[in-house]
Formats: sequence, structure tokens, C-alpha cells
Amino acid sequence: MTTQPPPTNPKLYHIVHVDKLASIVASDRLYCDAVMVNQPDLGTTIGMGRIKERRLHLGLQTCPGLNVGECVPFYFCPRSVMLYLLHKGNHPDLTYRGGQSPIVHLEMDMHRVVDWAERERLRWAFTLSNAGSNYFEDRNDLADLNQINWAAISTTDWRDGAIKDGKQAEFLVERESPWNLVERIGTESQATAQRVLAAIQDVQHKPLVEIKTDWYY
Repeated sequence: MTTQPPPTNPKLYHIVHVDKLASIVASDRLYCDAVMVNQPDLGTTIGMGRIKERRLHLGLQTCPGLNVGECVPFYFCPRSVMLYLLHKGNHPDLTYRGGQSPIVHLEMDMHRVVDWAERERLRWAFTLSNAGSNYFEDRNDLADLNQINWAAISTTDWRDGAIKDGKQAEFLVERESPWNLVERIGTESQATAQRVLAAIQDVQHKPLVEIKTDWYY
């Protein structure tokens, strides 16, 4: 796979079950797992419990004292490897078996997220591979974005192990990310889009809601 430079305007994608949106808009924030473990059950959890627990103890080299699970995670692309696992529903560490249709993508602009985090004095970093693995490299300088495997990020064929690792690169924001930075919500179907519209009908900030079948398997 040939290398390619980073996009001039990278987008970030956070995936959640559609029934989580009501609590997200009510709090006006996306919160990290370290915060959410102390909250009441506010919707369907789609991640893997064992990996979520491990992420609570995986430190970031560029942000001493900050663990992966203390950050809101984003991918650099829709149609992630994680979404594929949710779609297949046969991974032994998954308790969620509801498929990909109820999963929505929350899209944000990376530069706007960085600007907001720095104003709020919250740390951020990005990884070159899966931040839930036992080994990954992280960076917190935008000049290092070219170290991400952007060809792997954009590919739809990630059967090769190295490509799969690169596609799972993450962007991490300490503790929280505000709802008003969500610019677009992508869904697989009209039915899920209607659920999204119902969840956000009474809030001031209403991102664009689009059916994006190419973001799904």
C-alpha cells in the first residue's frame, strides 16, 4: 500500500448506539469511560468490557498521568474495524449483539476539537494504531500527523494485519468533548435517522443528519 499525506482537514468519528443520544444531548457532552463507569446506565453499551477495563490503565506517553480510558476516543474514518466487529456480532468479548443498524457516527472536525481542548486546557493525543492494544505509539503534535498510515485509514480492505493496525489509529481527548462540535451524524437507515432526529429535536445545536450507507458494512 502506498503512503499518502494527511488530509488538510481531518474528520473524527465517534460511534454510539442511537439510544445513547438522549443522555449525550442532555449533558451536552460526550464523556470518557472513566467518567461513565460512575454514571447510571444511560443506554446501550457497544464496546468490549474487557478492553474498556484495560484502557482505563493504559497510559499515554505524551500525556504523563493520563490513561486512554480517561479520554473520549475517535477514529479517523467511518466504517471502522470496530464497527465490523459489531456488525458480525460474533467476537467472544462482545456482549452487544444488536448489529450495526442502531449504531450512529458522530462526526467532528479535528482542528476544531484541538482548538477547543486547548482553550479548555484539556490534553489530547493521537495514536498510530489501536489504543486498546498492549502496545501502541502516541503523539500530541499535529506536525506528526504524517506518521499515521493514512492509506490504511482510507482503505476498505484491511485484511492485512499491518493495514488493520494502522486503520485503528485513534484521536483521544481528555475527559470530554462538547456536543456542539458534532457537525454531522451518519446513520445506516432512515429508521435510525428518525430516531436521531427525535433525540435532538429539543436541543439548540442540531447537527446535519444523513443516511450514509457507505459508512457501514
